[in-house]
Amino acid sequence: MKTILVTGGAGFIGSHTCFCLLEKGSNVVILDSYINSYPKSIDRVLKINRSKERKYGKIIRYLGDVRDTKILITIFNDALDSGNMIDGVIHFAGLKSVNQSITHKELYKDVNIRGTKTLIKVMREFNCKKLVFSSSATIYGNSDYSPLKEDFELNPINPYGETKLAVEELLEDVFYKDLKTWSIANLRYFNPIGAHQSGLIGDSPKEFNKNIFPLILDVCIGNLNRIQIFGGDWPTKDGTPVRDYVHVMDIAEGHICVLEYLFENQQQFFSMNLGTGEGTSVLELISIFEDVNKVKIPYVFSERRKGDLASLVADNSFALSKIDWKPKRDLRKMCKDGWNWKLLNPDGFS
Repeated sequence: MKTILVTGGAGFIGSHTCFCLLEKGSNVVILDSYINSYPKSIDRVLKINRSKERKYGKIIRYLGDVRDTKILITIFNDALDSGNMIDGVIHFAGLKSVNQSITHKELYKDVNIRGTKTLIKVMREFNCKKLVFSSSATIYGNSDYSPLKEDFELNPINPYGETKLAVEELLEDVFYKDLKTWSIANLRYFNPIGAHQSGLIGDSPKEFNKNIFPLILDVCIGNLNRIQIFGGDWPTKDGTPVRDYVHVMDIAEGHICVLEYLFENQQQFFSMNLGTGEGTSVLELISIFEDVNKVKIPYVFSERRKGDLASLVADNSFALSKIDWKPKRDLRKMCKDGWNWKLLNPDGFS
């Protein structure tokens, strides 16, 4: 039974990934500051597991910041003392708002880049060299090509994307400077939405989320009067931004596939898209959500947001060929599970 450290494990993707790790029989050690997440998400993960009839791994939780060397050393020492040394790390911890990164650029550099440097330093000290990093498709920037392949030019147009690219470059440097003794994968997500089908865990950030899917949920539950669509004049099929929406459980399962690959193969470094390969416009998403859940979603158009892009769609052929991963859940399932989560938790975990 392997023991995996998950930084930022109480967040949206982190909590779903912790669930999948437990389901696979791993022990999970979580480090989270709860700046933008809730301890209750992990309580719910345990509740889902207890509802099943087979034995799972266990969870150990630590409150702390990934920039804090002392807490990381404590985590690794505690694992050694318990006889369950940490075998690998999935690194979610970091700030992730595009808009906030524009006004708090230095903070994003400090948390996202320095936090990763601190983590790498402690991992090296304890000879733990299996790492899956939570990156982002925003690092592609305004590409003229779609779908996007991993070897395309990287040119992020907002500070958040810049920090993700800086961490990818840092990890590549670590891999080659340490004589290829590490196994590192950067996973570039496109647009994770939906929730676990139980409705017990889902997206519940503490900061206001301006992404389209949470806004749709807030309108339908009555927290907002209408959707703002940021730009109706984009160079897309209907003038609204096109994104590659992927179910959060598919993203979580992708992490497990990658982690297993790193354990079963020789040391290597690679970057990988996690997406469906299909583009959906904002208006199409609204229409599908209305049809699946039998609701009406009023909307208005407003100005484009700084740092937004017309289209972001993944080429996911590398994931299929390397780790045999492809999404299992379609957009209708994403809309159904996301609405189920919101109905059961209108205020999230707060």
